Amino acid sequence: MGKLQIDILGASFAVQAREDEAYLQKLLTYYKEITDTIQKTGIKNPVQTSIIAGITLVDELYKEKSKNASLSKSLEQTENINVQEADEAERLTLDMISAIDKALE
Repeated sequence: MGKLQIDILGASFAVQAREDEAYLQKLLTYYKEITDTIQKTGIKNPVQTSIIAGITLVDELYKEKSKNASLSKSLEQTENINVQEADEAERLTLDMISAIDKALE
């Protein structure tokens, strides 16, 4: 269990999570990078900054999930093709063995 002290956008509080502290610190650092970038655009209101940061993170998550789903589907199609090719190779091999057996009789 990790604990993290958060001091951001004028708010200060502690959280506890099942992740280790180093991981939680990485998350907070990443979030601060996003909020800093947003504030550089001139937005100073902490609520607006938090909302835009949340939307930014949801956008990243959605794109990654979509990419993952697309890759999974592509992998599944490739596996299906490989199974079909293996079945065809097995059929051809059995046909050749049968032809060789007939020729040797």
